[in-house]
Amino acid sequence: MNISLIEIEEHIKKYIKVITTVINVDVGVVDKNMKRVSGTSRYNDTVGERVRGNVFKKTIETGETSIIENPRTHDLCQICADKELCKETLEIATPIYCNGEIEGVLGLLCFNEEQKNKILLDVESYLDFTKQIAEFIGMKFKEYRESLLQKEREETLNQLLNNMTKGVILSDVDGNITSINQIGIKKLKLSFNPEGKKMQLISQNDYIMNEEIFKLIIGKKEYNVTGKKVPMVSFSQKKINGFIFDDIQKISKNIVEVSNQYNRITLDDIHGTSQSIQSLKEYIKTVANSNSTVLITGESGTGKELIARSLHSSGNRKDKPLVVINCSAIPDSLLESELFGYVKGAFTGADNNGHMGKFELANGGVIFLDEIGDMPLYLQAKILRVIQEKKIERIGSNKSIDLDIKIIAATNADLRQKIKEKKFREDLFYRLNVIPIQTCPLRERREDIGPIVKKLIEKYSVISGKKEIDIDEKAMNVLLDYDWPGNVRELENVIELIMNTCGEADRVTVSMLPENIKLSKNKNIILEEIKKESFEILEDEFCEIEKNYIIKGLEKYGNSTEGKKILCDKMNIGLTTLYRKLKKFNIDK
Repeated sequence: MNISLIEIEEHIKKYIKVITTVINVDVGVVDKNMKRVSGTSRYNDTVGERVRGNVFKKTIETGETSIIENPRTHDLCQICADKELCKETLEIATPIYCNGEIEGVLGLLCFNEEQKNKILLDVESYLDFTKQIAEFIGMKFKEYRESLLQKEREETLNQLLNNMTKGVILSDVDGNITSINQIGIKKLKLSFNPEGKKMQLISQNDYIMNEEIFKLIIGKKEYNVTGKKVPMVSFSQKKINGFIFDDIQKISKNIVEVSNQYNRITLDDIHGTSQSIQSLKEYIKTVANSNSTVLITGESGTGKELIARSLHSSGNRKDKPLVVINCSAIPDSLLESELFGYVKGAFTGADNNGHMGKFELANGGVIFLDEIGDMPLYLQAKILRVIQEKKIERIGSNKSIDLDIKIIAATNADLRQKIKEKKFREDLFYRLNVIPIQTCPLRERREDIGPIVKKLIEKYSVISGKKEIDIDEKAMNVLLDYDWPGNVRELENVIELIMNTCGEADRVTVSMLPENIKLSKNKNIILEEIKKESFEILEDEFCEIEKNYIIKGLEKYGNSTEGKKILCDKMNIGLTTLYRKLKKFNIDK
């Protein structure tokens, strides 16, 4: 810190006034740069000017007190630029120290023989007195410099605190708030400055991502926050308590998949020109702001998650978290803790810091429960309670957590059939099915295949670093003729395969298509040829064959949903179509 004795000029004036009163001599003070800081009599008007005297300069260089009894004839005076103008009869120069460094010189100046003789009669006493005053000036300068340093540190600390992403509260040993940074005020949504008010900090004996959860009480308001206590000592050496905190939602956003400008799916990502797709988009716009539960049903690969994400990005919760959990991808034993979280020590093997569940992470936003049809019955009851009460409890805790959340669920299972089989709760179905959305399989909207193929080629051209290529008419006809049991997901896999194997080709041809798709086309051609040859199978005979095939298939693969899915794959039909045929043929399975 580059400061000079000139900063404490007013204090120095008081000290030199004491000297002139006691000794009746003139006094001059210069800083280490040889600039006049203060002076009496003839030196009073030269404050700030550079002093050229060699005596003061020698004292600054050596740190020793100089006594010049014969000014103008002394060796130091021989090269002095002001030698001829000098009127002094005696000069005493004493260094002013601060923290072991010379900061300037205090000079006693006599201008007549009477003053000179008086000083010389008891020179040691006057030297001690001068040194004492110089020491006082050094102490005052030290005090001033430390106060500046403290102020600078405090300003720097405040700048740091106010630029932190976390809130910081400082309080005294009695819990009275002495300081809070701006982000802390913002996080707590305070409409007043809480400095001077009493605060309470109560640990909840719970953790999120290694951050302890506290209840913070200021006045009559309570806040749930995460953070840690930091014992501190102030610049004035007083004990203070620091508390660095964050709001729980901020922690959630750091560890949850949040839809943002980079991964946000919008209605523009739902491609197609069919009436069913246009109606779907309009319907999403209509229901997007609703807080009611949404149930998306349809065959695998029809874009149920795409619809869920579009609902999120089109609604009033688009800037809040979207948490996705696949209920069939997580073992039953872990699914409950993933959904609801747990406190430390809740069960053997539980993380010592506890765990925040997906519902809590999504609080304020949207949770998407994919494949909910595969959720075990005991958890279905808990989900029903969450929907009804808008509350959850972590495993091992009896403390309820309020939820403000929108639930979107999806399944490719026939939930009504599962209800009949006692595998899905009827009351949960009706709670979920407030806003139903049924996806349409790709084979029922073949006019969308072309636009989807175009978009997928664009997508995988970018990913593979290749130029976009066209698709010839014959290849497109094969794709249009195929039934796509795997729907859009299967179509995307096919295009990704083509883009990885097409080499430098500039057009997709039939030869590039997977064998199963080409064979499907050939099969249809053969059937057409058979028709042309007038080889007829009566409809009732064909129905009987189909009925017997279904019955034998059920006997072979089982009557469970999984068995029926296998049969559907063999017959190249969807599960919904199979149930329609079961009803048609009056097969009681």
